[in-house]
Amino acid sequence: MSDCLFCKFVNKEIETEVVFENENVMAFKDLYPQAKKHFLFIHKRHTTHINELIEQDPKQLTHIFTAIQEFTQSNNLGRDGFRIVNNCGSHGGQTIFHTHFHVLGGESLSQFGS
Repeated sequence: MSDCLFCKFVNKEIETEVVFENENVMAFKDLYPQAKKHFLFIHKRHTTHINELIEQDPKQLTHIFTAIQEFTQSNNLGRDGFRIVNNCGSHGGQTIFHTHFHVLGGESLSQFGS
């Protein structure tokens, strides 16, 4: 999608600080971190939100979560724990409409729900 910021990262049209990349997934530092370590994981194939991703190609979800597992294990985030967040749609707090997952850690995070 030509006007999608994250697609521009994937296509190397705009630079970002990439922390993980393989043939299917890219991860980069969040520009407005909400924790000491805050990364965004995206599938390189554009979908607008999680429901669309599941409808079009549910294997993308496996690609993303496998990448998160690999990244968190190799960067010691798994030792103390981390949080994964996905915002779906404008009412869910989504501001960039390319399916993405926030991975937050590196510090003790406040309780979220129970």
